[in-house]
Amino acid sequence: MRILIADDDAVSRRLLESTLVKLGHEVIVVPDGTQAMEVLDSDDGPRFAILDWMMPGVNGITVCREIRKRPGPYIYIILLTALTGSADMVTGLESGADDFLSKPFNVGELRARLRSGARVLDLQSGLLDTQRALHIAATCDDLTGLWNRRMILDKLDRELNRAGHEHHPLAVAIVDIDLFKAVNDNYGHGAGDSVLRDVAGALRRQLRTYDFIGRYGGEEFLVVLAGCNTSSGLAIAGRLCTAIAATPIAIGEVRLAVTVSIGLSSTADVGFDPSILIATADAALYRAKAHGRNRVA
Repeated sequence: MRILIADDDAVSRRLLESTLVKLGHEVIVVPDGTQAMEVLDSDDGPRFAILDWMMPGVNGITVCREIRKRPGPYIYIILLTALTGSADMVTGLESGADDFLSKPFNVGELRARLRSGARVLDLQSGLLDTQRALHIAATCDDLTGLWNRRMILDKLDRELNRAGHEHHPLAVAIVDIDLFKAVNDNYGHGAGDSVLRDVAGALRRQLRTYDFIGRYGGEEFLVVLAGCNTSSGLAIAGRLCTAIAATPIAIGEVRLAVTVSIGLSSTADVGFDPSILIATADAALYRAKAHGRNRVA
């Protein structure tokens, strides 16, 4: 574990550092609170700190209070102090300290407090991992990794609001995998899943960093093209169509040719109502299908 020590007493600082190193920890040492905050604020700063309560200038209590005001990963803080009164303990806890270590410290006590802090950090990391997993499950399609239907429609609403305020155009494309039912019927649903994943990845790679794409339903994808009128939207949609057709998808030993049909609409032609934009793109998609597939309308 990486641990920060902040103590203005050189003898105390060296003794604590030596003990922590012997216990197998990586130690960062600073002599005052100002440098402690700089280290803890850094992108790769340690998540465990032992701070001397009494330091000239910025003391341990002040560091605690400042660190607790800031966003970012939780930092477990032990205050190193000779103060043992209950009022002092209350002050330390109210400042944001997690624990206390008597000065001079006992090695056994130090080891126990380090274990307690590590457990807290492990639990917090597990909670954050769970929160991230729940967020992904709520916002992303689990098969393709793209935004799910609810989220891509939310992105469309947000981008339409932005485009309307800034008086910029926006285009919407509905992408449908051609003859997808035949893939499932002839090769099985596992092959269909592979096609969906590969097509989703190929579409995403062709888009700009500020475009949005989500799985709209079944074998359909909804693409939000910021700043595009009909002409520029058609150019990007054509690139998507060409890229999919140019790359066969491996299904076992079979190289399967896959194409998509795309329907496009733009605010420059139909305005900023999302339902009208989608309905217009959907009607264009049917025209693309009716005129032979593997094309944009």
